[in-house]
Amino acid sequence: MKRSVQDTPIVFIGAGNIATNLAKVLYHSGFRIVQVFSRTEEAAKTLAQVVEADYTTDLDKVVNNAQLYIVALKDDAFLEQLPRIVANKGDALLVHTAGSIPLDIWAGKVSRYGVFYPMQTFTKEREVDFRTVPFFVESNSPEDTVLLKTIASILSDRVYEATSEQRKCLHLAAVFACNFTNHMYALAAELLKKYNMSFDVMLPLIDETAHKVHQLEPASAQTGPAVRYDENVINKQIGMLSDEPAVQELYRQISQSIHKLQTDHR
Repeated sequence: MKRSVQDTPIVFIGAGNIATNLAKVLYHSGFRIVQVFSRTEEAAKTLAQVVEADYTTDLDKVVNNAQLYIVALKDDAFLEQLPRIVANKGDALLVHTAGSIPLDIWAGKVSRYGVFYPMQTFTKEREVDFRTVPFFVESNSPEDTVLLKTIASILSDRVYEATSEQRKCLHLAAVFACNFTNHMYALAAELLKKYNMSFDVMLPLIDETAHKVHQLEPASAQTGPAVRYDENVINKQIGMLSDEPAVQELYRQISQSIHKLQTDHR
C-alpha cells in the first residue's frame, strides 16, 4: 500500500513564531511531528504538547531517523548551529524556512536539502489562514522539489518554486510591505497617545488602504500631501514632530520618496 506524504516523520528544529504556526498546521493537516527542539525548554515542551511530539533542548539528542527536518531558527542561530543540525542525518531531507538564507548553505553538508519558505508574518498567539499563505520552495533535486510542493499544497493554495535570489528579493519586499509598515503603525500609535486618542480610530483607514492594493497598483493607490508635495501641510506636520528629530527626518525622507515615485510614474 502506498504511503501518504502525511506519514513522513517530521522534526522541528526551533519553536518560535514560524515553527509554532507551521508545526500546528502540519499536525492539524494529518502530518506526524515526532520531535521538537528548542534551546528553551518551555518553548519546546509547549509546542511538543500541542503536536503530540517528544521534545529536547539538546541538539545532540535530536533523533536521527526522521525523514524531514524543518529548521526554523533565527538566521544567526541557524548558521552557528548548522554543523550540529546536519550531524548524522543520513539521507533525510533538511530544509530551512528563512527568506534571506540561500539554498547552498546546505551544500556539501547533507545529500538532500531545500527551502520551505512561508511568506507571512507570524506570532505564536495568532492563528493564520494557511490556505492564503504563499509558499516558496526550492531544493537540490527535482524529486524533493516535488515533495516540498506536495506538502505545501496540502497547507496552501499558493505554492511556487523560487530561486534563492528571488527569495532574497521577496524577503526584502516583505520587510518594506510588512515590517516597515507595522513600524509606521507603531509611530502613529505613539503620536495618538500624546493627544489621548486610541489607535483603534486608524483601523478603518488601515483596512481600506490594504484593500485598495488588491485592486490597484500601490503607486496608483497612494494619497496624502506627499503625492502633490503640498509643502504647507508637510511643513506644518514636520513642525508637530519638533520634539522627535529622528521621526521628523523619517517623515521628510518618506515624503520625498513618495513624491519622487509618483513623479517617476507619470
